[in-house]
Amino acid sequence: MNYPLSDRINNMSESATLAMAAKARELKSQGIDIISLSLGEPDFKTPKHIQEAGKAAIDSGKYFAYPPVSGYQDLREAIAAKLQKENNIPSSAEQIVVSNGAKQSLANVMMALLNPGDEVIVFAPYWVSYAELVKLAEATPVFVTGTLENDFKPTAEQLKAAITPKTRAVLYSSPCNPTGSVFSKAELESIAEVVKAHENLLVISDEIYEHINFGNEGHVSIGSFPGMAERTITVNGFSKGFAMTGWRVGYISAPLPIAKAATKIQGQITSGNSSIAQRAALAAITEDLKPTFEMTKIYQKRRDMMLDLLNQMPGVITNVPTGAFYIFPDISSFFGKSDGQTIIKDADDLAIYMLNKAHVSVVTGGAFGAPDCIRISYAASDDELKEAMIRMKKVLSELK
Repeated sequence: MNYPLSDRINNMSESATLAMAAKARELKSQGIDIISLSLGEPDFKTPKHIQEAGKAAIDSGKYFAYPPVSGYQDLREAIAAKLQKENNIPSSAEQIVVSNGAKQSLANVMMALLNPGDEVIVFAPYWVSYAELVKLAEATPVFVTGTLENDFKPTAEQLKAAITPKTRAVLYSSPCNPTGSVFSKAELESIAEVVKAHENLLVISDEIYEHINFGNEGHVSIGSFPGMAERTITVNGFSKGFAMTGWRVGYISAPLPIAKAATKIQGQITSGNSSIAQRAALAAITEDLKPTFEMTKIYQKRRDMMLDLLNQMPGVITNVPTGAFYIFPDISSFFGKSDGQTIIKDADDLAIYMLNKAHVSVVTGGAFGAPDCIRISYAASDDELKEAMIRMKKVLSELK
């Protein structure tokens, strides 16, 4: 029997990070010692007090019914209070929509805002799902690409040149997945001025890595600038800073009409986020942040170690990421080289070569809009990272 699939699904690319993780798991199942540096998943356990809040919610017997579509009132109030206090973003509980991870939050926004023919400017390098979610909403992603010399950050001038009458929104992450780059206050102010010059132009600011920030300036939200709260959809969640990937809790803070539209979309697709996960999230956002700060200190130490090891590899070019837990080296010097059996044509080839020969999984930069790079996650133990870099250095040295 023929099973024709929709154009929508046929035109969608598989997530490269999940695909590489699946390949790594397949080799592991065969008994091969794979070191996985492909997924953006903290290697820490969810802090104990957050676990206990989830357990207490179960034991109370109060949270077994469907929760409100947009999230429990007290959690949304706590998120709004956090945004006002920590991010200087004007917000209220009515503007918050809690979803099944920040990925669903983004999908809700795209489906609520975009029509066929609309354009979304996506700062590149970009997280793999951005472009696919824009296309899922039948709009067109327009990429504005930053250079390694500028820490992969596009400039306000580049943004200004890319805006057309069809531009509906600007989408970026800071700290950035995949580069680890963080926009400064001055850079965001320049971007905000460009946006404010265009009527009805919105910003979608993905701030899921806000707590994993090594810079002296700290995290800055574009929604905090004068005139930007009514133009900004702030996307965030609990997966990265609180090591809660499996709990699946994300959220947006948006102008009220957009929040209502996202709730309407979510009501038809998944309804509300897990009741128990929301109680854990409430503890995460209102109680002790010390475990989050401790994790960030460890990530920074790992970053420094990884930069030192990568800089010992001839042909690998790195900048200094100031957030998240990724390094995004340029490895284009290896293109056209061979170990006598395998010819490396591009970053895709190099990622597969690393997996098959070094037994280290990384992700091709092509999936992030940067075909000269690979993404390395350092959300792994020091011993695993050191061993992975030993293996990587060895197999790269065999390419001539």
